[in-house]
Amino acid sequence: MTPGENGPSTPEDDDPFGYLYADGQARGAQPPSGGYGYPNSVSRVRAVGERQYGQQQAPYGQQPGVPQQPGAYGQPNAHYQAPETLPGGAPTTRQPAHPAPGRRGPNTKGLLIGAIAVVAAVVIGIGVSMLNDNSDDKTNNQAGNTPTQSQSSEPSPSGSSSAAPGELPKTDASALQLGPGVTTASAIKGSQAKGGTYVTGFNHVGATVTWTVNNVEKAGTYRLYVRYGIPGVDANATLVVNNKAQSRELRMSNFGGGTPVGDWEKGWKTTWGIVNLDKGTNTIQIACQDGNQCNANLDQLWLTADPDNS
Repeated sequence: MTPGENGPSTPEDDDPFGYLYADGQARGAQPPSGGYGYPNSVSRVRAVGERQYGQQQAPYGQQPGVPQQPGAYGQPNAHYQAPETLPGGAPTTRQPAHPAPGRRGPNTKGLLIGAIAVVAAVVIGIGVSMLNDNSDDKTNNQAGNTPTQSQSSEPSPSGSSSAAPGELPKTDASALQLGPGVTTASAIKGSQAKGGTYVTGFNHVGATVTWTVNNVEKAGTYRLYVRYGIPGVDANATLVVNNKAQSRELRMSNFGGGTPVGDWEKGWKTTWGIVNLDKGTNTIQIACQDGNQCNANLDQLWLTADPDNS
């Protein structure tokens, strides 16, 4: 069967390359422009229902039914929509970053409170230290101004036989008037007299030590305190006030029994006796008379008011 005998052609007989042959050109075949090359040929590559005949197709990238608006080159298309304006498009604004869950930033408030607490502790420590220093100064001053119990009966060395107004007189070995055979020395440690001196050579009958007391403001009974040293053996002497011997001896005992026999350095002790004084000037003498045991060194003498006759 020849092509001329087949009658009208059918789609299945179309040759997509017919325009390449003489008989095809004679039958009107043309290069493809959407079909297979023959007039009114059927295109088999478009899906069924995609093309609607009789309607103009929209250019690529333009929605059907919306006429394309002319525009100058480089000018935005009036129908162009940015991706971020379409549903599901990219966000148009930058979203603030949020910290990852479970992590917290630095606690600046806690750090500030901690720093303030440290500064407060330092300031309080400095204040307490200053208060303690002041307290120590006051305590030292009070300790220096207030005599202890032992100091109340042992005044500091003084060569004066008179006292300031309102005070009772006191003296020591450096200011006493010494009798025959009596002298001063400083070989034994522990004396509180001026220069560390004390009266020695008192251990014989006729030995005397005289104190002239001036400025006694009021006549009356007083206590005469005597600081002495013994070698661990009791001693005694006679008190003579204004040339009148007292009936009671001045006891210079080894009080407490704590001084070993022969140890003069550890034998410093204090005793007292009652004396009656006149207003003004008086003489007080410690004498070694018959019957006295006078093996003692004499250091200091001072007066206090007699509490029994105050």
